[in-house]
Amino acid sequence: MTGSFKELKVYQLAFDAAKAIFIISKSFPKEETYSLTDQIRRSSRSVCANIGEGYRKRLYPKHFTSKMTDADGEATETSIWLDFALEFGYINTEDYTALQKKYEDIGRMLNSMANNPEKFLPKPTTH
Repeated sequence: MTGSFKELKVYQLAFDAAKAIFIISKSFPKEETYSLTDQIRRSSRSVCANIGEGYRKRLYPKHFTSKMTDADGEATETSIWLDFALEFGYINTEDYTALQKKYEDIGRMLNSMANNPEKFLPKPTTH
């Protein structure tokens, strides 16, 4: 397996999605600054943070699984905030659809990781 969580496809996908959300959310109305804008940015970034934290603790499968399910929960939360952004006209259908597809893929990958933590154990080093 990889040496860094940053090499994981799921991390890269989540990071790209969080970047896109940051850029898109810059155009959200001012009155959403302390609600939807902050919430969607926080949850999208939290997906990445949980992946990193869990990967660093992958020697402990229960901890790893817990962090991957936390990341999946944050991805679901982000998906819901995207629903609100679309409903209120803050995001166009094209961006919404692309981001929802990314979060579906992220969720699928995180579930696979949570269900198969042994695949992510560090390889023993041979001297």
